[in-house]
Amino acid sequence: MAIQKMLKFVTVGRAMPQKRQAEDRRQDFHEIYAEFARDKAAEQASRCSQCGVPYCQSHCPLHNNIPDWLRLTAEGRLQEAYDLAQATNTFPEICGRICPQDRLCEGNCVIEQSGHGTVTIGAVEKYITDTAWEQGWVKPVLPPAERSESVGIIGAGPGGLAAADMLRRQGIQVTVYDRYDRAGGLMTDGIPGFKLEKDVVLRRSSQLEQAGVEFVLNCDVGVDLSFDAIRGKHDAVLIATGVYKSRGLDAPGGEAAGIVRAIDYLTASNRKSFGDEVAEFDDGTLDARGKRVVVIGGGDTAMDCVRTAIRQGAESVKCLYRRDRANMPGSQREVQNAEEEGVEFVWLAAPKGFEGEPVSGVEVQKMRLGAPDVTGRRMPELIEGADYLEPADLVIKALGFEPEPLPRLWGVEGLEVTRWGTIRADFETGKTSLEGVYAVGDIVRGASLVVWAIRDGRDAAAAILGYLGQSASVAAE
Repeated sequence: MAIQKMLKFVTVGRAMPQKRQAEDRRQDFHEIYAEFARDKAAEQASRCSQCGVPYCQSHCPLHNNIPDWLRLTAEGRLQEAYDLAQATNTFPEICGRICPQDRLCEGNCVIEQSGHGTVTIGAVEKYITDTAWEQGWVKPVLPPAERSESVGIIGAGPGGLAAADMLRRQGIQVTVYDRYDRAGGLMTDGIPGFKLEKDVVLRRSSQLEQAGVEFVLNCDVGVDLSFDAIRGKHDAVLIATGVYKSRGLDAPGGEAAGIVRAIDYLTASNRKSFGDEVAEFDDGTLDARGKRVVVIGGGDTAMDCVRTAIRQGAESVKCLYRRDRANMPGSQREVQNAEEEGVEFVWLAAPKGFEGEPVSGVEVQKMRLGAPDVTGRRMPELIEGADYLEPADLVIKALGFEPEPLPRLWGVEGLEVTRWGTIRADFETGKTSLEGVYAVGDIVRGASLVVWAIRDGRDAAAAILGYLGQSASVAAE
């Protein structure tokens, strides 16, 4: 019976794909994990306990049918496993690489809670989909019939691309507008190659082009083309711009040369990997080689920065975070990878100011954790008299992102925003205050995960299809 291939968590231990040695991976931007071999993937998938109530699935934003595609993998039925994974996830090979599984599916695995070690869900998902690409099972979407309605999508990140995929499957004419010269959003420009190699992203956008999605790149809405023009051209519009405005740091000396934004630093590094000319990298401004680097922040963006600096040949790399390790927002797996590669974490430390022009040091104030705030996280408190100076030649601010003021930038009246500046939209449908206009992803949620943007894009596509159907019915009447 098929079930006999499962429930092996008692006799088979948890194993990840082999990780490249830290010294080797410091030298390049290639992904750090090898692929599972077929037998190893089947073995690890067989550890799944096939729960009656699968917490892995319920804690996945996409509610992927994880137990079933693990079972199919254990049985060697890989094409069926891929078909099932693709049914709920537009980009399973991307989520398998960059989702924080330790906080989502794997972190809620029942056998992990019972002390047997979680099923390596992300690695199996990556293996299934990479195999599907190698075997030619991943085909461009060719709708059974074309429809006359068109949708304009502003933003070629994960939310916009997920919506484009779902709409094209139904024959909708889709045009994606993006300010940059490549599709993918932060998956292309922000996330480093050692977490997500760029051909993995670009082959998806190429596939969408083959399916009939039109991409209008190097198009800055509000400058090169008005929002009203896009709205006038299409039957519905989806805003999926993400959030690119970096949070500031109000501290003395904070405007000195050598203090840079994480988004600028990561984008420069990624563009160099494409062979682009990047003036601020080439003149040394955004290159960490030979420098004492200090990264401020404790999220996934900070982890991307410290690990990029290591690969660029920094003399030293330190990460300042105002809470302790247990209370940081970034992935613990990423922290471990960074430490292995030579990053030093300075916990309970926050910048007070900066010295030098260009910057030569960070004035650091030591903290301790006090009472919890309204979210339950303990608040950092200043320790008087414990300040010190941390030498630095390059300081990278990785403090998170905020939304740009789109209604003002685009000259749009009636597009409501929240008090945080995000677009006010229904969380289930993405519907905004403007007729026929929807919004998804970080521009609605605030800075969040790729997997949530995919979920939002798919949900909004379904809502737009319903709207277009209703609009057609009204027009017919």
